[in-house]
Amino acid sequence: MSKTSLLGQDHSSPLSTHSRPRALLESGCPLAGEASELSPAQTLIHLLKCNVGTGLLGLPLAVKNAGLLVGPVSLLAIGILTVHCMVILLNCAQHLTQRLQKTFVNYGETTMYSLECCASPWLRTHSAWGRYAVSFLLIVTQLGFCSVYFMFMADNLQQIVEEAHVLSNTCQPRRALELTPLLGIHSYMLTILPFLIMLVFIRNLKLLSIFSVLANVTTLGSTALIFEYIVQGIPYPSNLPLMANWKTFLLFFGTTIFTFEGVGMVLPLKNQMKNPQKFSIVLYLGMSLVIALYICMGTLGYMKFGSDTQASITLNLPNCWLYLSVKVMYSVGIFFTYALQFHVPAEIIVPLAVSQVSESWALLVDLAVRTALVCLTCVSAILVPRLDLVISLVGSVSSSALALVIPPLLEIVTFYPEDMSYVTVAKDIVISTLGLLGCILGTYQAIYEWAQPISHAVANSTGVYV
Repeated sequence: MSKTSLLGQDHSSPLSTHSRPRALLESGCPLAGEASELSPAQTLIHLLKCNVGTGLLGLPLAVKNAGLLVGPVSLLAIGILTVHCMVILLNCAQHLTQRLQKTFVNYGETTMYSLECCASPWLRTHSAWGRYAVSFLLIVTQLGFCSVYFMFMADNLQQIVEEAHVLSNTCQPRRALELTPLLGIHSYMLTILPFLIMLVFIRNLKLLSIFSVLANVTTLGSTALIFEYIVQGIPYPSNLPLMANWKTFLLFFGTTIFTFEGVGMVLPLKNQMKNPQKFSIVLYLGMSLVIALYICMGTLGYMKFGSDTQASITLNLPNCWLYLSVKVMYSVGIFFTYALQFHVPAEIIVPLAVSQVSESWALLVDLAVRTALVCLTCVSAILVPRLDLVISLVGSVSSSALALVIPPLLEIVTFYPEDMSYVTVAKDIVISTLGLLGCILGTYQAIYEWAQPISHAVANSTGVYV
């Protein structure tokens, strides 16, 4: 979303619809540079980067929550539905840009213009609320990502510090060992907090692009090492259930949708390409690779660790120097990615706050709002100290709406006046209904698990395993 979209300014202004260098940052997928056009290969790299994050490491637990058979099949089905909804959004945006003679529209503007052109007078009158709703969901999603990053970094930092004295050069499977925690997990979150506050004070996009490159390198290296370990000596999964409890499946749904959340970046990516007509090929190729990666990580990770599978697969890795480097590299990548994900809600919220004060106070208010937002993500991480529940909650609440609920409804609103087939209408209603049910039930289950006494819940901390 653009800076001006929530300030009541003309949404057809150049900043809101033609800000190409910022387009990927506004979608939650930062551009590695400020070139105005991308080749298909560059677009594919950005597509993969935008879909591979902390959610990937939580997929083994997600498969555990669904079952060894149901998990991979459901991952494939949700992945196909998500890609289909991305294509729907692209088609709606292309149709509206041609009808309204626009150069580019983002997700929120697509929603607003679609409602402006629909047959219902009430929806036309309230069309701006569609853009506000999408902006709100993007803010919730991105700040949710940042809260997950807080917990992920704190979990790994705690494990690195408290198990450093038992590190060895020989990488053996983890075994149970009682350790006396040096500091609580909240202390590690508060230790990270000032460094993240200083990081988000950086507003220069070129400097942020350097962090994006570092995040790409560390993420790729650590993911390769994780696969190198989990493919070795996988035990025969005869004792693993093919289907899990339906309640835990709801947590699986939220985690999976969180991981697949990429629908908000397809429009800016297409707009950045030299040949936008080739984007469909890039999208299908890239998302096929992503789905295959997700299924392999989730299935192989669960088969490797079974009932001991943790909220992040990095917490299952052996306690040796090689796999300590995996935790360090992935944590470094997530640290830098925090600023990139944070830029999205900051670009929406900060201008609103700055517009309320005089120019002499603008910088102070800017920094204060950024600090408050970082502290908000830290407090959220402290209040829900389970990585798996936060991932599931964010996925169920906002990611499912952006990925599965809204795009099919947009297709109906956009194309129904033009003799849309009843089969397509029925298909869209079914997809939106499934997404809405997953949103409601997944949110309920995540909150229910959160409310349980800690003794009845699976703690996210894994300090007793080395």
